[in-house]
Amino acid sequence: MTKVLFINPVVREEDVPRHVPYGIALLAAIAIREGHQVQVYDANAWRLGEDTLREVLRADDWQAIALGGITTAYGSIKQIVKVARAECPQAVIMLGGGVLTSLPKEVMTWLPEIDVGCVGEGFVTFPEMLDMVDSGQRDWMKIAGTISRDSLGRLVLSAQRGLLENLDSLPYPAWDLFPLEEIYFKNSQMLFSPEGMMAKRRLDINVSYGCSMICRYCYHLGIAGDMRYETDETGEVAVSFDQPGSYSRSIRYHSPDYIVRMIKHIHDKYGVDFVLFLDENLMTMDQHSGRTWLKDICRLLHESGLAPVPEFDESGQLAGWKGIYWSGTSHATLCTKEVLKTMRAAGCSHLVYGYESFSSHVLKTVGKGSTPATNERSLFWTLEAGIRPVPNLIIGFPNEDFQSIRDNIKALDRLGISVKPHFATAYPGSEWFTTYRDSLTAQYNGDLEAYILELGDATTISGVISKNFTAVELIGLRELQLQGNLRLIDAYETVWKSRQGL
Repeated sequence: MTKVLFINPVVREEDVPRHVPYGIALLAAIAIREGHQVQVYDANAWRLGEDTLREVLRADDWQAIALGGITTAYGSIKQIVKVARAECPQAVIMLGGGVLTSLPKEVMTWLPEIDVGCVGEGFVTFPEMLDMVDSGQRDWMKIAGTISRDSLGRLVLSAQRGLLENLDSLPYPAWDLFPLEEIYFKNSQMLFSPEGMMAKRRLDINVSYGCSMICRYCYHLGIAGDMRYETDETGEVAVSFDQPGSYSRSIRYHSPDYIVRMIKHIHDKYGVDFVLFLDENLMTMDQHSGRTWLKDICRLLHESGLAPVPEFDESGQLAGWKGIYWSGTSHATLCTKEVLKTMRAAGCSHLVYGYESFSSHVLKTVGKGSTPATNERSLFWTLEAGIRPVPNLIIGFPNEDFQSIRDNIKALDRLGISVKPHFATAYPGSEWFTTYRDSLTAQYNGDLEAYILELGDATTISGVISKNFTAVELIGLRELQLQGNLRLIDAYETVWKSRQGL
């Protein structure tokens, strides 16, 4: 058996740690099931700095040190692996997740401390990597889905790893290895609905992989069938993702029975009162199942006694509940009145909608299939069902212009809602990253890693893909859109046109 230390890197430092890292928790459970000795240091939860990290690394003779995360964790990962290599020269350092899969050769080049990377889905690959460590061998090319260095130090990709079809064969995540009581339950509240604000013991689950949409800003982490291995003219094998006009999708999801059994498990064991579905798009799975998936989940929640029973105080305000409330994601064109009402009756408190824009000409370029009318319709359908819709908008699309900003202001005013937009951000693995990679690199003086290091959660601006506006202009225009200030937008358009010679 292999003695493995998982390290969860720091992410979203501007906020408190709210979410147990689901991927690491799941891989830890798989490793334990395979007989390996597993420990976790959740650097994002504890945030105790480098001295504590060194103490953890010195605490045992680790044979493997495993890290993973999304691209925005890259800066933390870069710091961690340097310390890990210095403190544990004998250990095999492994990296996986979207941060590696999106740019495997680049990340392995930037992080020479990494011995082997897991490209794409790790459910089968990762335990095979641990078995290789246990055997004392280092022939990573025998394991599909890896990237490593050959005897000459050149990066080599092994064969592509296929996706796991039977998701119900997976164990439940190893939540016990994380500081639930000390950190995560204390940060359970979600400020999107009364139930979310009152949550005291929340855990997150992920019950599907993939999405039917082709949103050009989105990256599916190599788990949606969109990842391909291609050989270039020199014979080099490279990983590619969505290309303009070339898309593929694999839609996979747990059975409703598995999902509700897992929810009942965390409710009974941890006293969980709120569950967040981390899934990309719950409505994709419902449509793909023939409109049975969500209906069956809701039915089983009722049959298992998990559908919440609210309790009210003397003034009629919500005071608590028995059972669990839950939330997740929806889609403007795929939701229906029937499914929304069914979800509310089973405890759904709020749904996140990626509306992105209320401008027709912008939405046509996004690839999401939605229109201003479907956005607006879904908002009212969700409200009518008793669920709080949480609208997301983006500013800075490639064809963003003054008219699209006006369209957003007028729609938000008409609907009576206020939304602070995210900035359009081309994350590695997305189609827009492929399209604008050269431009993004040029904005960072030819240093792609500098761009990756600056990527955050799109609440602050990084590389710009807008054809009309600079970063400074987008920051100001976002504020004016938030204020609904048409006067100043009209005034600046006059200045902008003059500078453009229009």
